[in-house]
Amino acid sequence: MTDFLFSGLNLAVATPFDEDGKIDYAVLENNLERYIEAGVDGFVLSSGTGMHVYLSRAESDELVTRASKIIDGRVKVVVQTSALLLDDVLDRTRHAKDSGADGIMVLPPFFEGPSDDDGVFDFYAAVGEGGLPIIGYNVPDAVGIGVTPDLLRRLAEIPNFAAVKDSSNDFAGMTDLIRTGVPVMNGMDCLVPYAAYAGVAGTIWGGANFAPRECVAVMDAIKREDWTQVRDLWRGLEEVMNLICQANFVESVYAAAAMTGYPVGSPRRPLRALSAERQTALRAALGDLV
Repeated sequence: MTDFLFSGLNLAVATPFDEDGKIDYAVLENNLERYIEAGVDGFVLSSGTGMHVYLSRAESDELVTRASKIIDGRVKVVVQTSALLLDDVLDRTRHAKDSGADGIMVLPPFFEGPSDDDGVFDFYAAVGEGGLPIIGYNVPDAVGIGVTPDLLRRLAEIPNFAAVKDSSNDFAGMTDLIRTGVPVMNGMDCLVPYAAYAGVAGTIWGGANFAPRECVAVMDAIKREDWTQVRDLWRGLEEVMNLICQANFVESVYAAAAMTGYPVGSPRRPLRALSAERQTALRAALGDLV
């Protein structure tokens, strides 16, 4: 996990909201500074955890501009530029590049988009015109089409295609992708150590919002290939990472961040705050992290 451009821990930043539902940039700056101090390797801005689909284009652009200035090149920056319209993806990508981003993360075409490998390939080839390294996204439950090993090999022929993030929750499928030799990034928080042992090139981790130091410690042990230490450290995270992957992921990250001292407000509608019962279970799963 050392030679890849986006190796290590890339924290999928939860976008903070104030009581009026607007992005709270003071909280964002404070959280980013604390995450950098904790040792994260990079950030993903306007991520799924950061409620990308519930931000307007103007909000997302401002978030990227302002967060990139705060980060100021100290760690890597990836920006999600997914959109329904290809031209919108390209516009968002150019904005990310102008803001100093190191790469972009892009979903395949979704909501009645191309449903075959040729269509997905053509889409990513066009996204490559934006001029930034591309992290593709394998999340078939959300977009209706998966990235297979054969498709990934083809995508790797696109000059700017750097990797695929696997959020399929299919570990066997992930290892099939890894064996292609094309960089694969883990996108399932509950699989971090197992995906690392299997050979992923890096990880994009939403749960790191509420446990940055602990997540960095796990990644540092992974970099040393000290698997005994990885297992020991993972015991302190396993229960909560399993819980948030099972249901209500984004809502759980927002709630857990508040419980551990990284407040980000409430997730934006139509998502709702966690039920009292779910919050109790989450607090119990956090254990010593609270």
